Amino acid sequence: MPNEYELKRFNADRVQDRKVDELIGLCRGVTADGSIVKSEAEYIIKWLESNDTIINDYPANILYDRIKEMLSDDVLDDDEQKELLEMLDSLTGDKPIHESIESMSSTLPLNNPSPDVLIEGNTFVLTGTFVSGKRADVERLLKDLGGLTGKNVTNTTKYLVIGIIGSDNWIHSSFGRKIEKAVDLREGKDTGICIISEEHLMQFV
Repeated sequence: MPNEYELKRFNADRVQDRKVDELIGLCRGVTADGSIVKSEAEYIIKWLESNDTIINDYPANILYDRIKEMLSDDVLDDDEQKELLEMLDSLTGDKPIHESIESMSSTLPLNNPSPDVLIEGNTFVLTGTFVSGKRADVERLLKDLGGLTGKNVTNTTKYLVIGIIGSDNWIHSSFGRKIEKAVDLREGKDTGICIISEEHLMQFV
């Protein structure tokens, strides 16, 4: 028989699970029309703040921090709308985000073993949705550390970095073309191009 502490812990876990299910349902409703506007993003923030028992737990913490950052200027621009929609679609998909992340090494063509990352003097191209910030913020960070950034994969690209909220259906996704180009360059020529995850890059920042 479980003791009193174990029963309380079990009941608390059930409440947390139910709250996460409610959050996923809310996000699914918001994205049902294939778009998201500022008022909907603000509603998600208000819901999270009124359910603060999960606001510090994954995935609510990631969602809360990213939406707060996006709305910090009181505007949800087109790029932010697209990025947030991708994030919510990942959250509400058939496969949970954490399972996608855990399986990235086998479903995405990342270099194996993962290489050391030398930022200064090397060119980076970013694709996918990033947890650590907007792509522009990550690009700015790389530039501050002496790196170069590009919009498209070319022969001069040293690292293609895939946002940690990647998809195992990458080949059919909007960012799949950059990955395909990098794979072609990596396999067809001795260009030295590396395909790495956001998580791996951040170990060297």
